[in-house]
Amino acid sequence: MCGIAGVIGQNIQNKEKVIGKMVAKIAHRGPDDDGFFVDSNVGLGMRRLSIIDLKTGRQPVTSENGKILIFFNGEIYNYKELREELLIKNYIFKTASDTEVILHLYEEYGEEMLPKLRGMFAFCIYNINAKKIFIARDYFGIKPMYYLTQNDRIIGFSSEIKSFLSFPGFKVSVNDKAVINYLSFQYNPLTETFFKGVYKLPPGHFLSIDLKRNDVQIKKYWSMEFNPDNNLDEKDTTQKIYETMQDSVEHHMIADVPVGAFLSGGIDSSIIATLMQKIKGDRRIKTFTVGFNTLTEGREASETASFLGTDHTELTIGPDEYFSALKKAVYHFDEPVADPSALGLYFLAEEARKYVKVVLSGEGADELFGGYNIYLEPFARRKLSWLPQNILKFFLNLPFQFYGKNYLNRVNSKMADWYIGNASIFKQDELSFLWKGRKEKSLSLDFLYKQVGGLSDSAKMQYIDINIWLTGDILAKADKMTMAHSLELRVPFLDIEVAKLAKILPDRFKWRGGVTKYLLRQAFKSVVPETTRNRKKLGFPVPIKDWFTKDREGLYRTIINNRYIKKHMDVGYIQNLIDEHTMKKTDNSRKIYTLLMLALWYDVFIKMENVNIKNQN
Repeated sequence: MCGIAGVIGQNIQNKEKVIGKMVAKIAHRGPDDDGFFVDSNVGLGMRRLSIIDLKTGRQPVTSENGKILIFFNGEIYNYKELREELLIKNYIFKTASDTEVILHLYEEYGEEMLPKLRGMFAFCIYNINAKKIFIARDYFGIKPMYYLTQNDRIIGFSSEIKSFLSFPGFKVSVNDKAVINYLSFQYNPLTETFFKGVYKLPPGHFLSIDLKRNDVQIKKYWSMEFNPDNNLDEKDTTQKIYETMQDSVEHHMIADVPVGAFLSGGIDSSIIATLMQKIKGDRRIKTFTVGFNTLTEGREASETASFLGTDHTELTIGPDEYFSALKKAVYHFDEPVADPSALGLYFLAEEARKYVKVVLSGEGADELFGGYNIYLEPFARRKLSWLPQNILKFFLNLPFQFYGKNYLNRVNSKMADWYIGNASIFKQDELSFLWKGRKEKSLSLDFLYKQVGGLSDSAKMQYIDINIWLTGDILAKADKMTMAHSLELRVPFLDIEVAKLAKILPDRFKWRGGVTKYLLRQAFKSVVPETTRNRKKLGFPVPIKDWFTKDREGLYRTIINNRYIKKHMDVGYIQNLIDEHTMKKTDNSRKIYTLLMLALWYDVFIKMENVNIKNQN
């Protein structure tokens, strides 16, 4: 696990100095070691968090002939099996690391090696003689990868955007289109980031650059495609889910350092902790949870921890502590993500790092096995299919809000017109009141809906979330908030073998009788406490509704006085949102939080960067 970065092109001078500064910006991702390679074409570097092969796993790792090298961020959980395969083919290993396994696989199979990898990864392979660069990102986008363009050429890459702040000639400029989408989704779902000229390599894609021919290719090598098998036997599949998850957790526990688990008290993290404790036997695993004063899941997590016999730590955070850490979190995010629970991970990672270097967590279970309650809505909508259109329209045209009106609106609309994922902050009509800058449309998800036209509405929601929400929110906060404290987070549910099973599950195995993740719950019926198994989704909820009170005036001024917001948005409209919330007329907490994170991002990355540039001149 580490952070990697690179400079590409002969025109960039002083590559040693540039790559040194880029890598220094991401030192938190790897405080244990660093490594560099520089020639006339590239400057490559990394910071290492030593997890596997502590003694000989330094990077870069080079091929036997010294012509090819690799810089790697992530973990390959089947590297021992792959190593045996390569030994049969007479490859010689200088290290005991998974990094060297990737390099030899590439020598043997080229880009066709990617589907063989079981793990999370973002790596760069450089062929020195051929002057070719190969960069790949894992299936679901667990590990980040950004690249910088200038005059339509890729001139750099990094695990985090902040590396590019050290790049010569890079001028920080806000991408308004990304901001518009952020206001709708609570994160930026676009390939181009908040910084003009900086892009994300999408999950399941690789990037190849031929420096001799100035040829660049970005290709998809994998995607999650649901193909329900209605002939699956329920009993056999239940057992298969248990065995596959146990195998995944066992592989994800491979490490030469202490490993623990995040435990929210819900079914997903409880499954992970249960399997970990079973594998460890008499040796108690470390588990961690976080709560927030008036709203805490500590009791539920403690129940599960007590049942399993883990060595449990619970952390409680108050509003002052929470809000004081926002700027630090924004810095580590690179782009604003308006998910209040992200700060829970930030504090939790800080605490866990005192005891362990790796944690396992339950991200991905809801997306793969159908865990969000919104996935049940299409089943409920069928009960209203008898309702005549004229009656439905009568209720919708009433000039006042009432409980259930939004639900009726969705019933009366195509799902593709309203479902953009698990978070929807400012609707299109609200954006028309809020935004006064250049008009930009939010991302249309029609291209994704067209790919799954034959699936049920609930399965379509899953597909949307896997391709948009999972990468943009869930995995972004998981990586950034843990790596801020040099802690590696692993996600056994997002294992390629688990995905192979999840993609063929029919709807009846995911949703039944108003229960989400039905068969996953059944698979762990005898090993997870009954109260935990039947518990609804928990996560680490944050009571921002109660914390945005009248005495938070300083936070509201941060929004209202922000230079970008004053220029591009209706401050009067925002003030009204704040007033309505503090007077307890309407819960606008998520909208206020979204605007606050945007304002802080601008202050951290744009306002401060401009100050730094002036000071240097």
